[in-house]
Amino acid sequence: MHGRRPRRAEHLPQERLSGATVIWYVVGIVIIAFLFDFINGFHDSANSIATIVGTRVLSPLAAVVWAAVFNFAALFTGGVAVAKAVGGGMIEQSYVDPNVILGALLGAIIWNIITWAYGIPSSSSHALIGGYAGAAMAKGGFKAILWGPKWIQTLSFIVISPLVGFMAGFILMVSCYWLFKRMSAGRADRVFRPAQLVSSAFLSYSHGGNDAQKTMGIILGLLVASQGYFANETGLLRHLYVTDFTRIPYWVEIGAYSMISLGTLFGGWRIVHTMGSRITKLRPIGGFAAETGGAIAIQLATHWGIPVSTTHTITGSIVGVGATNRLSAVRWGLAGRIVWAWVLTIPASGVMAAISYWLLASFVSLP
Repeated sequence: MHGRRPRRAEHLPQERLSGATVIWYVVGIVIIAFLFDFINGFHDSANSIATIVGTRVLSPLAAVVWAAVFNFAALFTGGVAVAKAVGGGMIEQSYVDPNVILGALLGAIIWNIITWAYGIPSSSSHALIGGYAGAAMAKGGFKAILWGPKWIQTLSFIVISPLVGFMAGFILMVSCYWLFKRMSAGRADRVFRPAQLVSSAFLSYSHGGNDAQKTMGIILGLLVASQGYFANETGLLRHLYVTDFTRIPYWVEIGAYSMISLGTLFGGWRIVHTMGSRITKLRPIGGFAAETGGAIAIQLATHWGIPVSTTHTITGSIVGVGATNRLSAVRWGLAGRIVWAWVLTIPASGVMAAISYWLLASFVSLP
């Protein structure tokens, strides 16, 4: 990915879109962004439900309904700091155009599908951010990236979020063991089964509040970059006229939260199996500690406007809970393969997005 855009092969037909066509091109990209949000919920449903399914507190069907409801509930009380960070704090806006946004979304979607097919709980958040960076760099090189606090925070939290999740899960699990050490295992299960309903709801709420905002940020970046095409529009299209990053249209928020909730409702069962039982065996008390620890870590990142990976965080929390029994209780080989997927997600989705952008730019010329 270099600063100079590669010369188009002369045999490739290129269509220069009219202003009216670009409007519908942008509308189509918004729809694809919502599709990504649905895939995000589908792919990351394991984050919200794996522990509660793995401990058999809820059936898979009941768990996804439970998670979807609390994913959507974040719409009413969550902030928009993460959305504004993704939309305007990571990529130089002068390089953003519809082709860049569509290339970013395609790169993220392709990587999500690949990792879903192999049952690997990679980060949809980092796939989207990596795709956004890759497509922007394909157009403008390294100068298209706003190297600053948001990138430092995002890249740092690749390491920090699973560690915070690990420590929170570990400390909560040790605390529960100490507080309920005189209670029999059977009675502890009866206490923590309903408690896990609360912790699972908290985790789903946190997941929706952080992850839905990333798609909101991408759509916001697209609308600000395309504002000239919608300045004189009337009817429904006037709602796509957005001039800056200070306010996110309410329809964008509703759409993002609705699609991630629907994605969660349909679920990603291959990843649920990995997260819920293959990393470590959990009982209700462990599920409660893992979900609560992961939710706390995600809430802290959301408050600071950091687009953190909910996948990384809850996985770290599950590992922390498992490590309180003995280190051998954690399947470190599987955890290691998951970590490699985390490391590869941003560059892999970036490369796929860059290729997608070059193909789009070869065929579609924007006025």
